[in-house]
Amino acid sequence: MPLGHTAMILMEKILGHDYVFKAALFLGIAGSAVMIYGYKCKNNTIATISGLFAGLFIWTGWIEFAHVYVAHTLNVPPLMEANEIVTKPEYLIMPASAGFLCFFLIYFLFKTDTGCNFYITLQRFFKIKGLSNKTPAVKNNYAIITSVEIIMILWTFYLLLLFTYDIKFFGDKHFVTHLIAYGSLLWSAYLFVKLLKIDNLGRAIRYAIPTVIIFWNFVEILGRWNLFKEIWIHPNEHWLEVTFILIVFLVILSYTMIGFTKRNKTV
Repeated sequence: MPLGHTAMILMEKILGHDYVFKAALFLGIAGSAVMIYGYKCKNNTIATISGLFAGLFIWTGWIEFAHVYVAHTLNVPPLMEANEIVTKPEYLIMPASAGFLCFFLIYFLFKTDTGCNFYITLQRFFKIKGLSNKTPAVKNNYAIITSVEIIMILWTFYLLLLFTYDIKFFGDKHFVTHLIAYGSLLWSAYLFVKLLKIDNLGRAIRYAIPTVIIFWNFVEILGRWNLFKEIWIHPNEHWLEVTFILIVFLVILSYTMIGFTKRNKTV
């Protein structure tokens, strides 16, 4: 999550408005290519990792930077408090997509083969027996499942926080905001405990996506309250710390993939 924020900031700073949107277009195309690779991959874990990066590339390139482009074109001003930017222009226009999100959330509620524990619980509660696609090639396509998962969860919680911050609804100091912050912390802790019991790497990665993003709600709100400085959105000032985070991420990813490869060779 912090590296994603840093990557977006660096793209804007290094490329500037003349080239960043073209780069964002190609980033989304790269994400699509990675997803196609994962679609054709028969290995559960490799397909999941492909879907993870595909979703991140598509979200950043085609969704986040699309909002940046529209906000820049329309000269949308940022939301300011005490002469500081608290919400960037692109996030001020993102709530306009709430209707699309609601449609997809309803669709997945009635699609009974998503495999999502959250939706399975809702479907049991409401006794829903709806749409189903039993085609194995689609059902077991972990690259597409993972990319859709990360985009939908990012989209959902972005809008949740943006509407919560809006003073027309609650505001960032409201009791509801505190409830979301500490509720997300407890929810993610519960998911993390369950995550530790998963011994399949592909499934663990798919389960880790909501675990991390829900935890990040807590981090985002703490940053909104100015309880700490979000170093990942100031990479020029904190290049050492951000570099350290990147190195740790790459080391853990490499260790995981090497271990996974060795296990597959012994099977």
